[in-house]
Amino acid sequence: MRFLILLLASLLLGSQATMAAKPPVALRVASYNLRYNNAGDGADAWPNRKEMVKNLVQHYDFDVFGIQEGLRSQLTDVAELPAYAFVGRGRDDGKEAGEHSAIFYKKARLQLLQTGDFWLSQTPDRPSLGWDATCCNRICTWARFKDLQSGQVFYFFSVHFDHEGVEARRQSGQLMVRKIKEIAQGAPVVCVGDLNSTPDTEQVKTLQGALGDAYQLTQRPAYGPVGTFNGFELTAPLRDRIDYIFVSRGSTVLDYAVLTDSMRGHYPSDHFPVVATVMLK
Repeated sequence: MRFLILLLASLLLGSQATMAAKPPVALRVASYNLRYNNAGDGADAWPNRKEMVKNLVQHYDFDVFGIQEGLRSQLTDVAELPAYAFVGRGRDDGKEAGEHSAIFYKKARLQLLQTGDFWLSQTPDRPSLGWDATCCNRICTWARFKDLQSGQVFYFFSVHFDHEGVEARRQSGQLMVRKIKEIAQGAPVVCVGDLNSTPDTEQVKTLQGALGDAYQLTQRPAYGPVGTFNGFELTAPLRDRIDYIFVSRGSTVLDYAVLTDSMRGHYPSDHFPVVATVMLK
């Protein structure tokens, strides 16, 4: 009898060890500046683009992605995709007003454990302008997820840096590194966003010093152009990379792409979505 008890205990411990050692499963992550709903964009205004955006997300099968510039009504439109839910507050009032840096995630793949927001300013706990930014509050939304396939818990950050303030962008890079360390506490991290900054700038180098840049880490050659901003122009030179995906050090980036899909001579947004398949450390 004692032998049987010991055998059962050994089998149980072995099973638990196997479960604990379960490896991470690859995640399809993306960053996508949707371009806010501006009637002045004419043929490229949101009502003419929203189905293209939804079809792109569905076709490329993102597991989790951060958006920038989306107004609440735009988020509601994207959330018509039944597989997805989203989190994130408006940058103007901390509720629904103004643009969002929201996070969309597949409900069947990821369980939302916690979420929050902070502003890129000297007072990150409330809606506010930062440093030399003159027109816009800037916000970062974050979420803590459990991967239902692997059991892995990780953090996802979506952010949009200022487009005018040089000091605001520089300080935002430093704030992001501090906040990621404070919130994630060493857990695996994905950080995506439109940084309005090229890789040679101090703020991008600051983030690259703390996290891995998916463009630099990809095991397969990067697919698509280097540049991520098209301005709705089919002949744009596409030289400048300003949209990014960063991952925790030690993570594996299987592939990376800038998706240049268009339809009938129009892009879904004035930014291209950036997507990577990652295995977090």
